[in-house]
Amino acid sequence: MGYDFLVSIIDQFGYVSLFLVLCLGLIGLPVPNEVVVMTGGAFAASGLLSPVPAYLMVFLGICSAMTFNYSIGRFAGSKVFDWFMKKKNMDKFVNQAQHMSEKYGGFALSIGLVLPVLRHVMPFVGGTNKMNYRRFALFAYPSAFLWTLIYFIIGTFVGDKVQSLGNTIADNGMIVVYVLLAVAAGAAAWLFIRNRTAKKNEKAERSM
Repeated sequence: MGYDFLVSIIDQFGYVSLFLVLCLGLIGLPVPNEVVVMTGGAFAASGLLSPVPAYLMVFLGICSAMTFNYSIGRFAGSKVFDWFMKKKNMDKFVNQAQHMSEKYGGFALSIGLVLPVLRHVMPFVGGTNKMNYRRFALFAYPSAFLWTLIYFIIGTFVGDKVQSLGNTIADNGMIVVYVLLAVAAGAAAWLFIRNRTAKKNEKAERSM
């Protein structure tokens, strides 16, 4: 249902629908963020949307949602926090976000992006903890750029399998975190070894 709903509004409203759906995901639209971003990539690959504006819409949509939640937490924190804690099952997500924030600091915003519900709760908790905006932006926006880029690119390859893959990813959020961390660590190690080898070769050439 969620994927069909998304496709229908993209057909009607085009690029702006990608932005709006990610923003309105805050109120519980039945479309996982992963599905929205990958659908943007799939539509770009099929030629129905241009890649750059489609990517910008999903990136800005994620950034807007995160900024809105951060602002609510920062400027209306106590009242909204009490309301959150009264909602069924929401208290466990708030407590989890608090724990991650204490353990990982600003990086909790990056980790929270790949976890359903927590991607909305984590910026709110950052706001209630009085994280300043500059620090929030430093962690939130580059992470959002990378997160949307990864799923957008995946969407260009999976085509009509977006919904099933998106649901699988949403159901296995922590596995995705570990995979992304492993990929990032591997890339960092490769770059380090490559730079070190290049410097050794350069020294060897100079000594000849």
